[in-house]
Amino acid sequence: MRTSARPALRKPRRLRWIILAILLAGIAWLGFDLYGPRHHNLRDFDPNEVARLETAMWRSYYAKEQVKLFNQLTELLRTQYGMPFATSNTVAYQAAQAAFVFKAGKKREDYEKALPNLVKFYQAIHDGADIDFDVQKAARLELEWWIIHRQRAKHQPGDLDRALAELPAELYRVPAERLMEHARLRQEAMTLRDQKAEANGVTEADWVKIEELLRSSWKSLWTVVRT
Repeated sequence: MRTSARPALRKPRRLRWIILAILLAGIAWLGFDLYGPRHHNLRDFDPNEVARLETAMWRSYYAKEQVKLFNQLTELLRTQYGMPFATSNTVAYQAAQAAFVFKAGKKREDYEKALPNLVKFYQAIHDGADIDFDVQKAARLELEWWIIHRQRAKHQPGDLDRALAELPAELYRVPAERLMEHARLRQEAMTLRDQKAEANGVTEADWVKIEELLRSSWKSLWTVVRT
């Protein structure tokens, strides 16, 4: 009886050690994913993919589809910012949270509640980037163009273009004047969506045109920052 019981006792112990080893390996992987060193060239992105994903994110944002927006953000961060899987999820959460905090706002004081999430978002990008941009400034510039776009009736026509140029100018450390074409095309895409939404709604043909404008916009940025 004793000899036959020993193997039976060893199996649960062996199983516990296997489970423990798997857990420790998972924790080590997660820790390296979240906190391990990484390095990404910010200029190394695919403008067509960025345009495709930005169009998809706009659609999810205005349709209030938070899960879709989150998944699209993680894809953008993995494929265009070189973030590992777990990191892309935590950073995407910050961006999505900022977007929907802003969406619920009614005035500047409300909108500024999104700023802490934007700072965390840009801090994560900065930590893995090859350009030492100002994280706080980048977060504020992001929020500022959101506000100008939301309150565009109170602003001059060129204000949104300028705001859209100033953010990548900080990220890539190039003069904003060189990015005005990128900004103008992106503004045109936003304006088209807004006008169609205020009229009879945005059709599939409209979304195709919006993506075309965004593709030209991001191609313009890509050309400038790589020369």
